[in-house]
Amino acid sequence: MTKRSKAPDKVTIKIPRPLYEKISQVIEGAGYNSVTDFVVYILRDIVSTHRVTDHEPYSEEELTAVKERLRSLGYLPEG
Repeated sequence: MTKRSKAPDKVTIKIPRPLYEKISQVIEGAGYNSVTDFVVYILRDIVSTHRVTDHEPYSEEELTAVKERLRSLGYLPEG
């Protein structure tokens, strides 16, 4: 059985205390309310650069077109 959190939309992530203290020093005067706010900001930034798609594998036709284009640009040998 799991404990119910007071804020079900949040979870706890554990980091080493020395890292927490270092982050706390780094953000002093930087406008962040807490280490948590800073870490959430950084993680959102990192995650936003990664795309998650439901793209299906390329069809044979699409692969052939890409290979032909690469061949015409000189990246693949004629053949």
